[in-house]
Amino acid sequence: MPNTMGKGFETFFLLPVSIAVVLLCTIGGSGRVAETLVERNFASRRGEQNQTATKSESQTPADPQVKTVLDKMATAGVARPTTVEDVRKAYLFYPTLSGSPENIFRIEDREIPGPAAKGSIRVRVYSPNPTSGLPIFVFFHGGGFVAGSLDTYDTPLRSVAIRCQCIVVSVAYRLAPENKYPAAPDDAYAATKWVAEHGSEIGGDPYRIAVGGDGAGGNLAAGVTLMARERGAPRLIFQVLIYPTLDASTMRPVWWEETDVPTVTRDVKNDILRLYLPVTGNLRDPYVAPLHAENLKNLPAALVITYEDNPMHDEGDEYATRLRQDGVAVNVSFYSNMIHGFFLMAGDLAAGKKCIDEVASALRNAFKGASQNLA
Repeated sequence: MPNTMGKGFETFFLLPVSIAVVLLCTIGGSGRVAETLVERNFASRRGEQNQTATKSESQTPADPQVKTVLDKMATAGVARPTTVEDVRKAYLFYPTLSGSPENIFRIEDREIPGPAAKGSIRVRVYSPNPTSGLPIFVFFHGGGFVAGSLDTYDTPLRSVAIRCQCIVVSVAYRLAPENKYPAAPDDAYAATKWVAEHGSEIGGDPYRIAVGGDGAGGNLAAGVTLMARERGAPRLIFQVLIYPTLDASTMRPVWWEETDVPTVTRDVKNDILRLYLPVTGNLRDPYVAPLHAENLKNLPAALVITYEDNPMHDEGDEYATRLRQDGVAVNVSFYSNMIHGFFLMAGDLAAGKKCIDEVASALRNAFKGASQNLA
């Protein structure tokens, strides 16, 4: 069931910096000054985080492949990002863990229209073969709404397109703090709508469209399904949510638990939200936190992927439960002994390869079922 904790309690964790932002705006302080203040707050716990890292890194992960990855991340200085710059640096490093990119029939970068008067959106279209009328998977990358790019996800998305034999459209939505909410979900919806209206131009079938993403991208995918339902278009047949963030609150007990595995922490999540949301942001807005949608009826069937030692695991489970209660078919897949971002790490983690295969298989089955229904 949805979290019933009051909005006031959730907002409490955002108050210190939010008040500062309001005061700065009141006296004429610029938005950049406010963001700099948040950044300083973001980094102020670096010493504390480093002490925790020393303790955690002394622990031996249960999966030896994970230990190898963590060692590589530590050497690169991206094991525990504490600023936006750190997060962006990590997402530049992750592709080194993705393995060798597979050869694919065609890759095309395009500029498509964005939301009204908001410029264009960059997308990358992966075509596995020259056949027309292929199903389409629209993908939104992770990165906490502040990082990630088309290049970051190039290798795994090639693999998904080839294994599923579908067109993959990767979306470079606008990032915070340069572009605050609702820039990201507006771009995500606009790109999905464009795909539905112009799918045949890229060799796709506009009647067989799925959406998905990991982390923040999973949040956007879930939000797009809600927007499509409320606005009456486009018709979506499936959603893939890979360790998605679905609730803006950090009131759940799991966010207060210590873990020996680097992951998204309560402090980092709160600080990123301060950069992503405007001062007046509503933590219960369904397009910010899909878990707080009034209902989830008539949404597309879903695959929800979660993993151990992930504070957002509870959110994924709860969202899946609510989907089932509202009559939506959903499968939850749980990965043990994993770390955040493993979808990007198939070159070093067997679980990353398995995740890519599972996503492709689920999409293939959903598209097959849609074809049979259309016949």
